[in-house]
Amino acid sequence: MKPNRIPIASAALFAAIAAGALAAAAQTAPRQNQAPPAQQGGRGRGGGGGGGGFANAFPQHTQADQASIDRGKALFGVNCTFCHGSDARGGEGGPNLIRSQLVLNDKDGELITPVVQNGRPDQGMPKIDLNAAQVKDVAAFLHSFRTSGYDASRDRPPSILVGNAKDGEAYFQTKCASCHSITGDLQGFGAKFSEPRALQQQWLIPGGGRGGRGGGGMPVTVTVTPASGQKMEGRLLRIDDFLVSFVDANGAEHTVRRDGAVPKVDVHDPIEPHRELLRVYSDKNIHDITAYLVTLK
Repeated sequence: MKPNRIPIASAALFAAIAAGALAAAAQTAPRQNQAPPAQQGGRGRGGGGGGGGFANAFPQHTQADQASIDRGKALFGVNCTFCHGSDARGGEGGPNLIRSQLVLNDKDGELITPVVQNGRPDQGMPKIDLNAAQVKDVAAFLHSFRTSGYDASRDRPPSILVGNAKDGEAYFQTKCASCHSITGDLQGFGAKFSEPRALQQQWLIPGGGRGGRGGGGMPVTVTVTPASGQKMEGRLLRIDDFLVSFVDANGAEHTVRRDGAVPKVDVHDPIEPHRELLRVYSDKNIHDITAYLVTLK
């Protein structure tokens, strides 16, 4: 049996028709996930992202008005920079937020708000007292950075050693000397860090407070007191409005349901005083203390 053959003329006609159909489909079909044209200089309005064609492969967020971005930047600077860095690309204690899947999926703060308001205690992130409108502004700031397939651009100053060491010493004596001593736990503190930024991060939030651990490797602990009055204690694993989980001194893991204020739950975070002071420091205080601690060789 001879194989079926399409006449040459018919094959050519068929190819022409197919090509025309494909061309028409290409002109009419919607293009999904098409990134907007690169902004001038390859940067988002926040001045953060790497540019070029590589960045254009990533869908970009719609930009909010500049007033919202500016408000969000100010809120981020006070509440988030110490862990996530001034450019939101991560610090000693917190992850990169520009390439966070949650931030990438967020549109207008709807995914970020629960995390900010509830915290992630099991990962060392405390609750932050911001309302929904404020978190929306923070989201606008985060979305102003251009997302890229690599993280090449960081908005870092040449040096953070811009403070006055004498002023830092005086402020240290006022705010820090009641718990710390330059001849005790902080002896030689400045010699332990090759980079001032790491030193600054360490004294602001010792150890980063991640993974349920406080400063110097000290664990965050919890005391659970049920209606019976018999207390249970241990290293905190996780806590939210419904459950608290911890490991006791014998290594046994416990999970206790919560119903409002029952049982009573007291969390003991060894670096909580540092967290409280974060709301007190001015930029000058931070730079002055860093300049002083660097001298402790």
